[in-house]
Amino acid sequence: MATLAEKPATTPTFKHWSEGIPSDADLAHIPGERGLPVIGNTFKQLADPHAYTKRMIETYGKVYKSFAFGGWSVALVGAEANELVLFNKDKIFSSEQGWGPVLDLLFPRGLMLMDFDHHRIDRRALSIAFKPEPMRHYSGALGSGIAREVAGWEGPMRFYPAIKKLTLDLAADSFLGVPLGPEADRINQAFVDMVQASVAPIRRPLPFTKMKKGVDGRKYMVDYLTRETNRRRAEGGGQDMFSQFATATREDGSLLPVDEVVDHMSFLMMAAHDTITSSATSLIYYLAANPEWQEKVRQEIFAVTGGPDGDGNPRGLDYDDLGKLDLTEMAFKEALRMMPPVPSMPRRALKEFEFGGYRIPAGQMVGINIYWTHHSEEYWDDPFTFDPMRFTPDKVKARHKYAWVPFGGGAHMCLGLHFAYMQVKILMAQLLQRYRIEVAEGYAPDWQAWPIPQPKDGLEVAFVKL
Repeated sequence: MATLAEKPATTPTFKHWSEGIPSDADLAHIPGERGLPVIGNTFKQLADPHAYTKRMIETYGKVYKSFAFGGWSVALVGAEANELVLFNKDKIFSSEQGWGPVLDLLFPRGLMLMDFDHHRIDRRALSIAFKPEPMRHYSGALGSGIAREVAGWEGPMRFYPAIKKLTLDLAADSFLGVPLGPEADRINQAFVDMVQASVAPIRRPLPFTKMKKGVDGRKYMVDYLTRETNRRRAEGGGQDMFSQFATATREDGSLLPVDEVVDHMSFLMMAAHDTITSSATSLIYYLAANPEWQEKVRQEIFAVTGGPDGDGNPRGLDYDDLGKLDLTEMAFKEALRMMPPVPSMPRRALKEFEFGGYRIPAGQMVGINIYWTHHSEEYWDDPFTFDPMRFTPDKVKARHKYAWVPFGGGAHMCLGLHFAYMQVKILMAQLLQRYRIEVAEGYAPDWQAWPIPQPKDGLEVAFVKL
């Protein structure tokens, strides 16, 4: 179990993640490895992060250090580690300074990159966009947008690029409230470049590097979203998420500064766009590879919606019926367990603490490994088998609360998790009332693990009309 150091520790003032980094001597008592000169284990981690983690745990245990991406990080692995870091009841860990080395140049000041009071205040202001009335509005926009698009998906296709385009279009409609038109491709490319830059080995925006492309993508998005924020404020509110954010106020009644609205919106669109794309793709694969579960989910959707109409067209899923799709939600949760959209999560220790028998110094970068915990036999029977029945209420209650954390936990629990459930349920209702989803026998795509999982071949599926 996690234990804190007995002697009280004052919180050092680190204005930036690069200050107060512990020395090699400070970490000498923690097992691990430096790897190659200068680059450390960077390329080993990028090549196969899950195999690397498995080997490190087998060699050193569930607390180990590794040098990569220019510095040391200490891994804290398992559900108890997830609870210590994510619940963060003693305010030991900084999300802002943990994500800083990865996202400072790309998604600064997003909600995930805020700590403590600043995070709480802005989260409360932004939560207005996820209240029932706006969510009901998004539900209608998602339903019509998804129905239009998937009607043309019959036949073999690469699913990942198709759902990526659709989620961007849906984000534009639900989040921005306007069709993107010719700007869609440019905005999509900006997000692709920004996300890929987050794990680029070269961390400075030098010419022709991934980081330079990511920084250029951010500049484009800041210009676009700044213009849109000012326009929304001038024209008044709206039901779309961007208008809700642009006119959101803090506890003292003040509007959020324009640059903060832009940063929140940029981060949120990336998160909703890329993580839902990844999660929907993994769910489609696991339902195609497990046709008995696909049929169970289909029959539940038929029971809730009434099934296709007399002309074979899917009936829409009412907002008030979302909560009735228990099996659909369990299947989605199992897909999130199998392929979490954020496989690992960094933090920085603001105070010295102890975990697993090791003293971790103040200022140290630490990380939890969500993918490993989701596949550990400590918490899951036959963990590499797709089985939505793991999420029956009794099994959830019996399991460690932090053994399943695809949306994070604690104060930084994903603000848009209910939006993700809603979008995926609406997508499944449209697809499974139209098609049977098939993959070739024995097909198992190779997944790019970082920064957000995606099948390297785009996921080859066939949608066969019912």
